Amino acid sequence: MTRRTLIIAEAGVNHNGSRELALQLVDTAAEAGADVVKFQSFRAADLATASAPKAAYQAANTEGSGSQLAMLRELELSSSDQAVLRDRCRERSIGFMSTAFDATSLAFLATLEPPAFKIPSGDITCAPLLLQAGRLRKPLIVSTGMSTLAEVEQALGVIAYGLMSDGEPRSTADFADAFRDPLGRRVLERYVTLLHCVTAYPAPPEAVNLRAMDTLASIFGLAVGYSDHTLGTEVALAAVARGACVIEKHYTLDRSLPGPDHLASLEPAELGSLVAGIRRVEQALGSTVKAPAPQELPNLPLARRSLVAARRIRKGEVFTAEMLAAKRPGTGISPMEIWSLVGVPANREYAADEQIER
Repeated sequence: MTRRTLIIAEAGVNHNGSRELALQLVDTAAEAGADVVKFQSFRAADLATASAPKAAYQAANTEGSGSQLAMLRELELSSSDQAVLRDRCRERSIGFMSTAFDATSLAFLATLEPPAFKIPSGDITCAPLLLQAGRLRKPLIVSTGMSTLAEVEQALGVIAYGLMSDGEPRSTADFADAFRDPLGRRVLERYVTLLHCVTAYPAPPEAVNLRAMDTLASIFGLAVGYSDHTLGTEVALAAVARGACVIEKHYTLDRSLPGPDHLASLEPAELGSLVAGIRRVEQALGSTVKAPAPQELPNLPLARRSLVAARRIRKGEVFTAEMLAAKRPGTGISPMEIWSLVGVPANREYAADEQIER
């Protein structure tokens, strides 16, 4: 059975604060065949202080080096915006998700009943938000950009504690205990998917280290996917081939639009190509069985060889290796059997190139 990758079309903040653009992004993701379209939910004042600077890529792609707070205020979606987007997603038969960056936004998103909740890379150390997310007891997709394995383990401990307990933790030791608890490991396996990620926009291919997905899977025993910030689609396709069960990719209506993330995003036709490519890769992955495919069988006798007479052979003449050749088609004795014929008398006369018979 073909394993189906969950494809999350990351609209993020590429709506530029416009509900109309956001609705167009939903339509674009649905037409491309993505499974989910994902936005970002935050209250700017709860996310950044006035002194927090923009990242270098944000400053380069927006108007100068102003504060994050000013930029974020222009990119907020209201609660009513998000409800409208969720409804449009339902109309277009595509899942609605949003990444919550603060407690109020996460609580509101829970009322919209998304299929999963996303923890962004930047919040892998935000224990209060992780605890709140765990207590939703819903599927969580946890991005691990910028993280060490120790930080991932600590985050999983907080989530495990939240999944298992409504009590207040006494110290960080409670989280470590929850991670080590066999029940904690079981609930993490049930609810959590880890995403390998490189938090750079765009991320250079040499920084991606797709093999780190294998490390996450083997160490934590959880489902693993990949959040892709590289340009193009090749790395995301390679991640699917390596076993990613989730692919997240930024997209935009137009890369020339102003805003922090447009330049590192796919345009609509590219998003459609990525979705189609992932579905082809899934088909190609198939199973672990090594055997001739049904489509190969007609070509088997045409491509393989049979033992034939290298020259005219008289009846009773004893076969030597020099008297035999291997030529197509493969409808006779396999060349693997040549040594079983050496020293045996010919059972009849053979013309050159005639297949040998037992």
